[in-house]
Amino acid sequence: MVRTGGVLCAALALLLAGGTLIYNPPARLASLDAPTLTEELGSTTSGQQLLALAGSPICGVDFYYIEYYTVGAKNETATASGALMVPTGSSPPCTGPRPIVLYAHGTTAAKTYNIANIADSTNPAYSESALVAAVFAANGYIVVAPNYAGYDISSLPYHPFLNGSQQSKDMTDALTAARAALPNTFTPGTTDGGQLFVTGYSEGGYVAMATVKAMTAAGQTVTASAPMSGPYALEAFGDAVFLGSVNIASTEFAPLITTSYQEAYGNLYTEPTDIYEPQFAPSMFELLPSDTPIDTLYANGTLPETALFSNSTPNATTYPQLPPQLVALLAIPSNPVFAIGFGTPNLITNDYRVSYALDAVTNPDGAVMAPPSVALAATPQNTLRIALKTNDIRDGSFWAPSGPMLMCGGDQDPTVFFPLDTGTMATYWAGLPAGLITVLDVNAAPTANDPFAPLQLAFQEDIASILASSGEVGVAESYHTTVAPFCTVAARSFFSQF
Repeated sequence: MVRTGGVLCAALALLLAGGTLIYNPPARLASLDAPTLTEELGSTTSGQQLLALAGSPICGVDFYYIEYYTVGAKNETATASGALMVPTGSSPPCTGPRPIVLYAHGTTAAKTYNIANIADSTNPAYSESALVAAVFAANGYIVVAPNYAGYDISSLPYHPFLNGSQQSKDMTDALTAARAALPNTFTPGTTDGGQLFVTGYSEGGYVAMATVKAMTAAGQTVTASAPMSGPYALEAFGDAVFLGSVNIASTEFAPLITTSYQEAYGNLYTEPTDIYEPQFAPSMFELLPSDTPIDTLYANGTLPETALFSNSTPNATTYPQLPPQLVALLAIPSNPVFAIGFGTPNLITNDYRVSYALDAVTNPDGAVMAPPSVALAATPQNTLRIALKTNDIRDGSFWAPSGPMLMCGGDQDPTVFFPLDTGTMATYWAGLPAGLITVLDVNAAPTANDPFAPLQLAFQEDIASILASSGEVGVAESYHTTVAPFCTVAARSFFSQF
């Protein structure tokens, strides 16, 4: 008798291996030559601003849609999708062996996010797709950009948000799939030239750094990287938020992160009411990403727009275990931007906030203490803090990128805190050889002969314009997104040296 079960299982395992393309050749969703791409971008005010910043396209771009196998947070098999952007045209920068940019996108609540679909201006990924195409693909870089597991057509029913292990696998699986698809595009003469650049913004900045860390550990070569405005020091970032520095969009991030870590570790809560107020708790598990626009979730009361914490803050009467110093830390902050995160109805209960805060002061993270250090908490007990520590870029043995890294952001960012996150990583790597780590604050005063000075000046002019038209609230609400194109262009300039 012939036994075929083992052979079939092996064949199935190979078919479902991470990075395996589901369809090859991939579907081409759009093909824009350089003049058409220029015209497309020039048809909107934001596109005109992007052209002024990034320069006119040198190459056309073909946009391909890749579908591939990857894994979820529990190592379960999942499908995912993404973009393969291939430069086109006859000029030397647009054909032949080309460098690859592996790009990680920012946080989004929209489940339909598809960075490959440049043809649909209503696609929630359209602006980021246009940015990446204009900055990188139209200047001769092959771009690989996953949509992430949990988005678009992905079979995973949740998104492993800020899960460094899973998201770095998703990135490298997308890269493997794109490399397999590249010879079967309409421009098979455009090939992988051997240089690999890794970058991303916001959530994508974290994902980019986690990917560099994973690839470095695996002995794989990254030519250079540029993580931008990412929450790298996750444990410290969480501590800062729970101790009152409530970031913009915190009520969007909360359900994403608790679902992610509950799926991965299974111990954040027994019931959602362990963390969330009863009126919001029933819908918090796997709420985001969603097919319902987040503004609708705010409007229909599914999610509070800004109130992460109660404006009736914990005090010594209701929580006698709190020391006076902690009562003061848990009060509504004087900083008006952070104060926006307090109100009613609020998302996270006072009980849970107190339990987290007590752990944060009992088992401190050095990045939020005085004098500061880069030491993670030695023995955190709160399960969310344990998850944040596990996914903090500092966790584990000391590591450093093998290739040059640019960390870009803006030091007044109220969404992802540049001094805490980028500053902590800069301190972590302070002893490395000069030139390996470059830190760019687009909000800093430019210095003579600094190649990034024009970008800094242009960014500061934009912020001044927003301040004049919309005031400080307008600046706070738009600061994080305003930084993105400036850092992305800085990343291209940085990569062009290699």
